[in-house]
Amino acid sequence: MAEKKMMRLGAFMRPVSIHTAAWRYPGGTPDANFNLEALVQYAQTLERGCFDAFFMADHLAVLNMPMEALKRSATVTSFDPLTLLPALAMVTKHLGLIATASTTFEPAYMVARRFASLDHISNGRAGWNIVTTSNPDAALNFGMTEHMEHAARYRRAREYYDVVTGLWDSWADDAFTRDVDSGIFFDPERLHTLDHKGEFLSVRGPLNIGRPVQGWPLIVQAGASEDGRQLAAETAEMVFTSQRTLKEAQEFYADVKDRMEAVGRNPDHMKILPGALVVVGDSEAEAREKRALLDSLVHYDSGIASLSIALGTDASKFDPDAPLPPIPETNASKSGRDRVLRMAKEEGLNVRQLAGRLGGYSGHALVGTPMSIADEMEVWLMEKGSDGFNVMFPYLPAGLDDFVDKVVPELQRRGIFRTAYEGKTLRENLGLPRPPNRFFG
Repeated sequence: MAEKKMMRLGAFMRPVSIHTAAWRYPGGTPDANFNLEALVQYAQTLERGCFDAFFMADHLAVLNMPMEALKRSATVTSFDPLTLLPALAMVTKHLGLIATASTTFEPAYMVARRFASLDHISNGRAGWNIVTTSNPDAALNFGMTEHMEHAARYRRAREYYDVVTGLWDSWADDAFTRDVDSGIFFDPERLHTLDHKGEFLSVRGPLNIGRPVQGWPLIVQAGASEDGRQLAAETAEMVFTSQRTLKEAQEFYADVKDRMEAVGRNPDHMKILPGALVVVGDSEAEAREKRALLDSLVHYDSGIASLSIALGTDASKFDPDAPLPPIPETNASKSGRDRVLRMAKEEGLNVRQLAGRLGGYSGHALVGTPMSIADEMEVWLMEKGSDGFNVMFPYLPAGLDDFVDKVVPELQRRGIFRTAYEGKTLRENLGLPRPPNRFFG
């Protein structure tokens, strides 16, 4: 008899909520993005709820939107992920700690070193979310006058992955003998110098930190374009994605898992977690009221700016009460642009309506009682739409508390979510193998 499929849950922390108005919600924490005490509380609540991981998104530039919208955005400020997550490692024991780091702008050696350090500090709970960075303003912060073209960014990302994982394999697991009597600290025969020279990168190595506890920190990917899906199939062990319907989710799930098989990887060695904004109420009506209140706090300036970012063009020039005009291809996120165009067509939304949707959160939302939310999550899990969810909380701390105190027990009652962590490392808890060292048996 086959084992029952178990749900995986990540928490999308930006480092708090993705919803533009979350910081304004009554009883919320307006400064939470930059409040270590609050973030510690959230991480510990997630661990109490047996979440797999705290996933922290990141930006390498202030968001590229007009000042009228930017002044309303809480994401204008946040900690650097690889500064925050080691601090959270000290106040948690089981929760995975996943950080975003860009392959376009950050040196590969430093990314390898920082994630290896986080994995050692957390005793094997680190994960690296590979992003190519879609915000063109980030280029201006790193000595570039224009953003790298989309396909080139993904070619660089693929090479970058090979370099970083190669650096993590610099040392055999048994390289450090630390023999006090002989005075030999490590065995030179168990050290490999990478000496990589490629299209984009030249990195000698070796890494000056021992092999990570997990072999490699968990590899995470979030792109949904053609290039992003292929990169995920070749490299990722967890994928954060965004589908609004079960049918869309099933198509993405099948496509990426089929691509994995095509490149010789085991599809079970990847967990696909679509994002879901979850609003919990004791009744359906109460949940809808919470969502309506949250969305009412989004200003039109924020909405039109979010629409501009998604489309890669200035939407403020469009007639608010007309349909979207033709939108040209851009060098920004292709999957984000396509999702908005599809939403506008399928739902017949004009520019003002699209701006309102984008200004809050336009993706998959679960709004209801603990039972109805668990019902839909279970359907997606069992019908191959997902391996779990990347949960987005509408406001904090109450939205997080509602999920952990009400939805998690319902998932546990159904036998599809853990009641205790299975192992010590993030890989063990996800049921994923420790990668072998490519240079040493």
